[in-house]
Amino acid sequence: MALRLFFLLLFLGAGGGAGWWLGQDRGTQLGLAAGAVLWFMLETGRGMRVLRWLRRGAAEPAPRLGGLWGEACDRMERALLQREREAQQARRRLEEFLSAIQRSPNGVVLLDPQGRIEWANDTAGAQFGIDPQRDLQQHIVNLVREPNFNAYYQARNFAEDVVVAAPGSSAARPMKLAVRLHPYGEGRLLMLARDVTAVEQAELMRRDFVANVSHEIRTPLTVLAGFVETLQSLELPAEERARYLQMMAQQAQRMQTLVSDLLTLSRLEGSPLPGAGAWTPLGPLLAQCEQEAHAVAAALGKSLHLEFAPPPPARVGGVASELLSAFSNLVSNAVRYTPDGGSVTVRAQVLEGGRLEFAVRDTGPGVAAEHLPRLTERFYRVDRSRSRETGGTGLGLAIVKHVVQRHGGELKIESRPGAGSTFAIELPAARVRSERAVALQG
Repeated sequence: MALRLFFLLLFLGAGGGAGWWLGQDRGTQLGLAAGAVLWFMLETGRGMRVLRWLRRGAAEPAPRLGGLWGEACDRMERALLQREREAQQARRRLEEFLSAIQRSPNGVVLLDPQGRIEWANDTAGAQFGIDPQRDLQQHIVNLVREPNFNAYYQARNFAEDVVVAAPGSSAARPMKLAVRLHPYGEGRLLMLARDVTAVEQAELMRRDFVANVSHEIRTPLTVLAGFVETLQSLELPAEERARYLQMMAQQAQRMQTLVSDLLTLSRLEGSPLPGAGAWTPLGPLLAQCEQEAHAVAAALGKSLHLEFAPPPPARVGGVASELLSAFSNLVSNAVRYTPDGGSVTVRAQVLEGGRLEFAVRDTGPGVAAEHLPRLTERFYRVDRSRSRETGGTGLGLAIVKHVVQRHGGELKIESRPGAGSTFAIELPAARVRSERAVALQG
């Protein structure tokens, strides 16, 4: 400020001196006025330079000026640089935040107070079938056309999630989303969506499992209760009494088999994966399967042609009891569902690459293609009445699937109505050794 006052006095003095020299008193007045105008014009020019710099958005360095304008420029330049650094840091934090949300496994959508999309991550785009760029400013209700969601949005009660079907969901491949809206800011909404398809399917399977187990146990219990009541209330001849007791024993055996299969499934699901330290010869496994096949056929009163091809000289690595259970279940199923006079062929062979195939071929009624993907589900039956007649629990193929998966193998099913079925287990080469290799290592 002192410097500006000094220059003002300097200009006034110079102007006044020059005016007095040229025109005495009248010239002094004109000189003072001219000096003041000149000083004002110079200060205005310096101010205009600062104003032009500010209008350009401070993209260029501040003009180098002395005095008050120079100090003001320096201070403004430092303030602008500080503000720019803070803005860059804020942009980086925002980009990092959005990048983190972008990688979230859950769908995230930001809605303005009118319910229009302001931002959405790619997960939400895939879940709801929207384009995070193209659909900006579109109303969310126009894009998520689910009555449940529309009612949830209009009710403005966001205390709980709402479950909706995802676009592309079908009966064959259901997809469910749990959506929840969270108010924030001034009327804005944060919409979070997570895929609950697996949870919903697990819950459905749990309900079906409980219902099926209850049904499977209730039926023989009802029969047993009826026979017990009959035996308690009536004096029956010894022959009829023995027949009732035999039927009661059959129902008790049915429940015992069901419980045993359930315990087997529970053990398979809860135990660690088997190693390949124990090597079991194929011969004894297939011999036991053959004995059980003849026993099941005799119990059902069937005359079948059972053919067991000689097994290859090989051993399989894993849990012998589990492998026997899988092989035996396939053979028993074939015997149960093959009509009297039919044939069941069992063959084990080492395939190219060292893999082992255990295949069971029957001449039963076969299975339609739409049922094949569900055959390994617990309690799933193509024909419930026929299954009960054969004495099955509906858990055999579920046990086979778990055993095969635990041993790194694959269960293959080929079947056509009226043309029989082929169930094959393929074990990887790492689970197969020839007897010669075992002898060399031993």
